[in-house]
Amino acid sequence: MSCPACFRGTVHDGEPTGITTKLHGLDTYVAEPASGNPPKGIVVIIPDAFGWDFVNIMLMADNYAKKKDYRVYVPDFMKGTAAQLWMIDTFKKVDAKTSWWDILVKPFYYLKLIYGFISFIIPNRPGKSFPKVKEFFENLRRNEAAHLPVGAAGFCWGGKHIVLLAEGLKADGKPLIDAGFTAHPSLLKLYSDIEKMRIPVSFALAETDNQISLPHGEEIRKIVEAKPEGQKGEVKIYWGYGHGFACRVDTKNDDPKGAVEAEDQGLAWFEKHFEGIEY
Repeated sequence: MSCPACFRGTVHDGEPTGITTKLHGLDTYVAEPASGNPPKGIVVIIPDAFGWDFVNIMLMADNYAKKKDYRVYVPDFMKGTAAQLWMIDTFKKVDAKTSWWDILVKPFYYLKLIYGFISFIIPNRPGKSFPKVKEFFENLRRNEAAHLPVGAAGFCWGGKHIVLLAEGLKADGKPLIDAGFTAHPSLLKLYSDIEKMRIPVSFALAETDNQISLPHGEEIRKIVEAKPEGQKGEVKIYWGYGHGFACRVDTKNDDPKGAVEAEDQGLAWFEKHFEGIEY
C-alpha cells in the first residue's frame, strides 16, 4: 500500500440509494435488489483505502444490486480508520505544476500525505484487519448466507483480503466465499498468496500498476489457470489504465470504460460460480 496511486483518483458524483445498518458488529452499507425480488446471492465489497462509506464504493454496491439482484454489503472493516478523502485533493496539489507557489508548498503536502498514510496503514495492515474480515464472513455464512451463495469483491487494500479468503476457509463446513473478484489488489505476497487459493478468483489488473506489473499479472494468470477444476481463476488486463481504475477513475476527464467493464467482469464471475449452488 506504499504506492501513491493507492490514494489518487476522483470522488464520483451520485446519491447512494441503500441503507446503513449494524451487521455482525460492524457499520455496514446495504444495497438490496432494485427489482424487489429475493436476493439470489450475497456479495460483500471490501473497499480500497478510503473505506466503506466512500461514495464511489457505495454507488458500486448499488450497481451490483441493481444489475444482478444481489444483496450487497459493504462493512466497515477498518472501524473508522479509513484513509481521509483530503488525501485525494492533496495529491492533486502535489501533482500540480502551475505556479511557483505549488512548488514552494510541496514539502508541506508531502508531510501531510505521510501522516495520512501512517494513520491508515498502522491499524489496517493485513495482520490486524484480516481477523475482522474473517469473523464477519463466518457470521455471515452462519446467518444470512446459510442458504445463499456468497461472493466477495475487493479493490486495492481489499484485494489482499479476497485472496486470503480464497484459501478455502470454512464455517459449518461451508466455504466462507464461493467466488472472489479483485481489481488492482495491493499488498499481495507474490506468488505464495496466489498459490494458496482454493476458491476461484477473477483478477482485473491494470497495464500500469506498480503493485502488480504486467509480468506479475501474466504469472498470476499461469497459476490460476493451472488450478484444478472448481478452483480455476482468470486474469484480464486493462490496457491504458493504472492502479485504482476500477473505483477511482476520473469519469469526467478520462475514459470510464475500463471501470464499467471491470464491474461487469466481477458480476459475470459471480453469476457463473453461483449457478447451481445449494446449501
